[in-house]
Amino acid sequence: MPAAAAALSPSAFIDRLVAITGPRGVMTAEGDMAPYLEDWRKLYRGHALAVVRPASTDEVAAIVRLCAGAGVSVVPQGGNTGLVGGAVPDGDGRSILLQLGRMNRVRGIDPIDYSMVVEAGCVLEAVQGAARDAGRKFPLSLGAEGTAQIGGLIATNAGGIHVMRYGMMRDLVLGLEVVLPDGSVLSELTTLRKNNVGYDLKQLFIGAEGTLGIVTAASLKLFPPLRATRTIFFALPSLADGPRLLSLCREFTGDAVESFELIPRQGIDFATAHVPGTVDPLEGRPEWTVLTEISGRSDERLQEDLDHLVEAAFQAGLVTDGTIAQSEAQSKALWLLREAIVEGQRLAPGIQIKHDVSVQVSDMPGFVHAASEAVWRIHPDALINPFGHLGDGNIHFNVTLKAGSTADAVKGVSEIVYRIIDDFGGSISAEHGIGRLKAAAHAARCPKPRADLAARLRKAVDPKGIMNPSVFRPAR
Repeated sequence: MPAAAAALSPSAFIDRLVAITGPRGVMTAEGDMAPYLEDWRKLYRGHALAVVRPASTDEVAAIVRLCAGAGVSVVPQGGNTGLVGGAVPDGDGRSILLQLGRMNRVRGIDPIDYSMVVEAGCVLEAVQGAARDAGRKFPLSLGAEGTAQIGGLIATNAGGIHVMRYGMMRDLVLGLEVVLPDGSVLSELTTLRKNNVGYDLKQLFIGAEGTLGIVTAASLKLFPPLRATRTIFFALPSLADGPRLLSLCREFTGDAVESFELIPRQGIDFATAHVPGTVDPLEGRPEWTVLTEISGRSDERLQEDLDHLVEAAFQAGLVTDGTIAQSEAQSKALWLLREAIVEGQRLAPGIQIKHDVSVQVSDMPGFVHAASEAVWRIHPDALINPFGHLGDGNIHFNVTLKAGSTADAVKGVSEIVYRIIDDFGGSISAEHGIGRLKAAAHAARCPKPRADLAARLRKAVDPKGIMNPSVFRPAR
């Protein structure tokens, strides 16, 4: 333990934790802690004094006060589905890992006000189900929704497949309850849509990855469920036609596009080769395809809009083939193909390099071509799999290098991709956050006024520097 904790021995510190949470809330055995100390991608593994699992906001506050007094760092963790290493401690063993999974109550749902209040440990899938049972919809949807927790989704400002219609997590939060670094509780679980009383403090904590405080509960926006939905798989003549087709879809459906996902041939090949149950839905092996979901208030009106859309798309030469799901099972099969791209690439031989980047939608084809050519000039045999949320400009530009490629080669690929992103005025992190993985790349391109303001804010809110100290800071 650090010098500030010299008056409190490690065993006494653990005893104090147990006194707050009870024996069920504290783990110290290496075997028990191990699953929590490694990130989902197995890129980072850390050490901790303990894994602590509080059951209430009061317990979180007491734990943080204890850590602040003892000089012990706090690393918050939700479902541990993050992709940038921001939810596991570093290797010095001078922190606790605060795992919020026991705080999983839905505190209330107001279907008239279209809002709900949930605790940070609620799994996204459970929140979706609770909203659905109340006749409402919580629209955030992503591949890890069966394990991702609300607190982590808020901490990373998660996106997913419905961003173009409903926005990021930042757009879905009405209020927050947050334990601050001194153990005090900021309780602003309002469900007001208009609350213009100065600084919107909740926005400080959304996307902050646990560096300013620990989200313990949130009030969330709900929406009416839409009665009619269609899932369509289109083949494009070229990648350049993707943004134009998206614009046409929005125009012909009254902006009712829920999702618009780019799926390249390489992604389909990864999925069908390695994930059972996935099927290529079109003949001819088109190089570029999109999966779109469009919703409306009635089947009749939606079908009429889609008939006009499909006719216009073919007449404009924006699509060469396509299929519309005729049942829920067919829709699920198309979405299974989209989700299986991630697992398929993971199981494919070679070294996988992932990028979560964004550009303007209209710049997406140019970025993908420029980045691909730049990578292939150095690695002619690389497999490039640019897929994801074309509808909001967020592409997962993933690259597979042959097995045995050096760490320098892997780093070089990311440097190439980020350089092209800079050329297009884009972002190196669209929806996954910065964490530890992108800390150095972020620091290298963060303008000084922004970096200085962020540092002053962090110092002001957390003067002892105990909140998730490795996040946003390049390793030394």
